[in-house]
Amino acid sequence: MGFTVPKKVGPAVVRNLIKRRLRHLAGAYQCAFAQRDLVVLALRRSAEISFRRLRQDFARACSLLNKKMNNKQSNKRRSHG
Repeated sequence: MGFTVPKKVGPAVVRNLIKRRLRHLAGAYQCAFAQRDLVVLALRRSAEISFRRLRQDFARACSLLNKKMNNKQSNKRRSHG
């Protein structure tokens, strides 16, 4: 899992803080995406929200992505089976 935090988000100190927070959150979800290459793009808003809110947003995004990946896999199985 890679993280991209553009300069528009804020100065280097803020961007590094966001990357550290995202790396911490990603640790909990690594097994779910172990066989995937993912890039997380932090938006400007991520510099303004609390860690709790960032964790909620990250968890929701991971959940949606996981559902989407599972749907694609089940559709592939149906079309090939």
